[in-house]
This record gives sequence, structure tokens and C-alpha cells, in this order.
Amino acid sequence: MQDGEVMPERNIKEELLKIVYTGDREISVEVLKFIMEQGVRPIALILPAENMATHAQELLALCKYLHNSRVLRGDQFLREYGISLLRELRPDYIICVHLPYIFPREVLEIPKHGVLNLHPAYLPHNRGWHTPSWAIWEETPHGATLHFMDEGVDTGDIIHQKQIEILPNDTADTLYKRIMKLEIEVFKEAWPFIVAGTYNRKPQRIESGSTHKKTDITSIQFVDLDKQVKSGDLIRLLRALTTNDIKESAYFKADNKLYRMQIRIVKDKSS
Repeated sequence: MQDGEVMPERNIKEELLKIVYTGDREISVEVLKFIMEQGVRPIALILPAENMATHAQELLALCKYLHNSRVLRGDQFLREYGISLLRELRPDYIICVHLPYIFPREVLEIPKHGVLNLHPAYLPHNRGWHTPSWAIWEETPHGATLHFMDEGVDTGDIIHQKQIEILPNDTADTLYKRIMKLEIEVFKEAWPFIVAGTYNRKPQRIESGSTHKKTDITSIQFVDLDKQVKSGDLIRLLRALTTNDIKESAYFKADNKLYRMQIRIVKDKSS
């Protein structure tokens, strides 16, 4: 499959597919709605711990037919009980959408075909965290990718991906919102091939691209007022660090106080 290629319709039997669904955030709800509209009902749910989850209740509401014993929270899916349950269920796939956990090999080997992950980046660029921020700051290609999980961080074989243009007025926040829509497109286009098992797997070169930990963002947040920088670099930094969380913003210090900065860029309609 090539970037942007639209996959043809297929005569498929989704009701035969056994999936365990796992994820969080609004996009995970939208993807699950789509899957269920295709006639597939998850046989189990894996949700983040309650203090981390943002959309667990919405996912539970969609899967209200599930018994509590088939809902695993936090790291329960990594414990003996959770692993035994997943093995007993014998899923075809585990489908992961924005779940903040690493899957060990013991879990990765349970589903018949593997664990699929929807990632907001154009792999191999920007594996890991804060993908729109790093795409803007490091000026790397950006997009959405559906890939198989392995024991690394977003290093598994790619099934389908699409690239997106980073606009001059994009901040990390506006880019992230556009990527959420692109992720859903990528998943919907890949779905018939997931069900039929006729996708192509594109291995990643582990040494290529980039990977960022959650804490890496702190390395670029401080702006030294005494340091000369190009105006373009400063604007790009402010764009990269304008997210929905002010704590992730750029900042400077003056009079022993810390000041945080975010930016809003509006395209002039007359231009």
C-alpha cells in the first residue's frame, strides 16, 4: 500500500473477528464506534488506570454487554489473571488506540495475528510521546500510522500510514487535532484488510527516524533571554510547545519568577 492509497471495498465477515479493544481519549471512542458499526463487538476491554483515563466511561458504555470480569484496568492485563484471561479468549487481534502502556512479549504473542497500534506520527519519525511538538520543532514528516506492536516503542511493522502537511500557522495543538482525524481515516481504510488478513507488513529500520520519551520535552522548554536566536527558530519553538497543557509550554524567567508562553497564529484573509 502506498501513502494515501484508498483501499477497495471487500466482501468481509466481521462477525467472525475476535478482538480485544484497548485505548483512551476521544479518538479511541470514535474508532470503537466504527468497529462496532461494522458488526464487531470486542470480547474484552483493557482500560488505563482510573487516575489516568479520560474516556474510560465512554468505552464502557459502548461495551456495556461485557461482564466486569472481561474489563481489565491499569496493569491488570500484565498480571497473571489478565494474561490467563486473554489466553483463554484467544483473540485474533488486540487493537490499541492511545493506551499509555508498553506490551511485553508475553502479551504480544497472545492474539492470533498480533497487537495493532494506531500512532499519531508518520513512522519511523517521532516514535513515542509529543509527536506533533517534535514534528514542528525538528521539521520532520508528520502523519498517522497503523502498525503492529513489538517490544520496542512504536517500532513494529507498518500496515498503513498517511502523511499530513504541517501548515505555517500550525501549533502542536492544532496539528494534533488534525492528526486525530487522519488517524481515523487510516484505520478505516485499513479495516477491510485487517479483517481479511490481506495487508502488507512494512518493517521499520530501527536505526532510522526518531524516538522521544515523555520527559524529553523539558529539554527545549526554557528560553534564555540573554541568548540570541533567529526569529524563525523562536516562533517554531513556541508553535511546537503550544499544546492543550500550559505546563508543556515554553517559558522564561525574570525577577525570580517564571513566565509561560503560548502562541496563536492567524492567517491573514487578505493574503
